[in-house]
Amino acid sequence: MRAPVFALLAGGGTGGHTYPAVALAQELVGRGRASADVRFVGGRRGPEGRIVTGAGFEIDLLPGRGLQRKLTLANVGVVVQTVTAFWRALGIVRRYRPRVVVGFGGYASLPALVAAWVWRVPRVVHEQDSVMGLANRIAARLGARVAFSLPGAEFPRAIVTGNPVRSQFAALVRAPATPALVAAFGGALGAGSINAATLDLYDRWRHRTDVAIHHVVGDRNLVECDARLAALRREDDTLAYTLVGYEEHMDQLLARASLAVCRAGAGTVAELAAAGLPSVLVPLPGAPSDHQTRNARTLEDAGAAVTLLDADCRAERLDPMLAELLVDPERLRQMSGAARALARPDAAARLADLVEAVARG
Repeated sequence: MRAPVFALLAGGGTGGHTYPAVALAQELVGRGRASADVRFVGGRRGPEGRIVTGAGFEIDLLPGRGLQRKLTLANVGVVVQTVTAFWRALGIVRRYRPRVVVGFGGYASLPALVAAWVWRVPRVVHEQDSVMGLANRIAARLGARVAFSLPGAEFPRAIVTGNPVRSQFAALVRAPATPALVAAFGGALGAGSINAATLDLYDRWRHRTDVAIHHVVGDRNLVECDARLAALRREDDTLAYTLVGYEEHMDQLLARASLAVCRAGAGTVAELAAAGLPSVLVPLPGAPSDHQTRNARTLEDAGAAVTLLDADCRAERLDPMLAELLVDPERLRQMSGAARALARPDAAARLADLVEAVARG
């Protein structure tokens, strides 16, 4: 029989659910635990498989996806996959016998947390956003200890830890590139409005040499965006424009960038704050409880960002907004300081303290 692991970290579906879990794992290893003592459970459809293994940890992947909000035959398959995921999670928790299971939200989080409840394994959930997601709410009702990223949320025995960022972000030192670099990205899956607006910027900026763009479009959008960029290019273009599907070294990109154009998910906001990177934030429309708009407004109110609604995310709006910021280095410096003031560099350590305390019982 294999030796029990210390912690099973469950969640995914987006980088926002996955990166804080990786940050916690890195903190636990930094405290002397072996990498094999921290395992992950994630979903097959999300980016967590690549993110977790790239960070040096092992992961079990479960089937499943969210229900469509209408009557459809596709939901029948979703129900079957969900039942399968719960069954497999029961086996995973029993096999690894963790001392604690930590949920970070997403489709794979709830099966693992329910399995931990069945096998009477202590549980912790970490909520990245200002409003608790469904998986975390259910797990909390089943007795899991709750850690929030942001103050103001109320739940019995909950604590505020901040949102953990990976170790390379916590130790990041910015060295903005010359010419000024604009980093455009929409999370691990990409963002259609940001992709379209950024590609339209190419047409407007094609002859510029005083600025460069690094555009992360999301793997699922790579073929379409690459074809569109190829159609836009001309022989006399001088704009330095890099287009990739996925950025393996996001910390290095944020270190070199002068400005970011991106979504306002909790993980992204935490990493921008840790990096001290000024940003134009484009909240995802329709996000649960409109939490991305709330995240963006928090940074904007602090002077660290400017908010641009998704419906307004077009090159004709983005162009003058970026131009105004890029020609004002003093404002960028102030925005950078304001972002860093919002960072919680001890978030991973505070969450690890809670996880170890719950594991001890």
